Amino acid sequence: MLDDGTRRRVLTALLVGQRHSWDQGLTAAVLDGTGEAGALRALVDDAVARQLPDGRLAELDPACSVNGGVVGEYVDLVAHRTGDDALAAAAARQWDWLLRVAPRAADGTLFHLVGPREVWADTVFMVVPPLAAAGYPYAALAQLEGHRSRLRRPDGLWRARWDDAAGRPADAGAWGTGNGWVAAGLARTVGRLPAGVGAAVAGEVRALLDACLAHRRPDGTLGDVLDDDASRPDPAVAAMLSYAASTGAAEGWLPAAYGGAGRSLLGTAGACLDALGRVSGVPAAPRFDRPGHSPEAQALLLLADAAAVTPGPRRRPRSPRRG
Repeated sequence: MLDDGTRRRVLTALLVGQRHSWDQGLTAAVLDGTGEAGALRALVDDAVARQLPDGRLAELDPACSVNGGVVGEYVDLVAHRTGDDALAAAAARQWDWLLRVAPRAADGTLFHLVGPREVWADTVFMVVPPLAAAGYPYAALAQLEGHRSRLRRPDGLWRARWDDAAGRPADAGAWGTGNGWVAAGLARTVGRLPAGVGAAVAGEVRALLDACLAHRRPDGTLGDVLDDDASRPDPAVAAMLSYAASTGAAEGWLPAAYGGAGRSLLGTAGACLDALGRVSGVPAAPRFDRPGHSPEAQALLLLADAAAVTPGPRRRPRSPRRG
């Protein structure tokens, strides 16, 4: 696990970096987990100030369709805690975008971007746990099913992208971060679902972790492309899988041995920190096309560290009027 000084450096590097909408959501998760209520309130206020007229929160790139769902979870959470009607209304606009307005396939599966009719693995993290947390568990499960049916490969790994117009993969590669988004997203979802379906999703997390860890290299790293031994190591993947494994062990829906795997993966990711507290060698923001640094890697390392030493994600009250 990280020591206090290292955590501060990692957090500082996260907070000073320019961040996209999903990074704001990840940062909100870090702040909520560390009890930083004032900073969390400032963040969600800023997300609402940057809400697009159609409901997408904190969205500075209008090509992105689903990423505001991550910060929407925390706008909704702070609204619930404080009774702030304006925040509640902002969150409701985000849910309306995801549930009714955002571009989607004929079966309702959301497209990741506004233009191309593509289904991405990343979307699982962006919409499944937030919808479940907001009280829409069956909408969350429908998104999981739509993404799984297009993207999960016979070997248990997930493809990166599906071209819905062509009816075939747009990128069949088992990208490490794509699989990491799925594993981490589903780990955040298990405790937010009715018990029976939560157990089924827990089984999916375990199967995906096993499929990913089968490609862990002798030095403990995982590749940018999981099943390509020539691909460069990606520490962000280790952090994502660490978070999923540690969360499942802490919440009791994975065997305790996965907690050890989570700590080992955390060590792999933490070994890539530079003197400024930046996770180095991850796909570099903002284009993710070369090794470098990214706010998402900073936040994911902090979330993995917290999951390794404390219980998993906090459960939220869900409105009985939602489903």
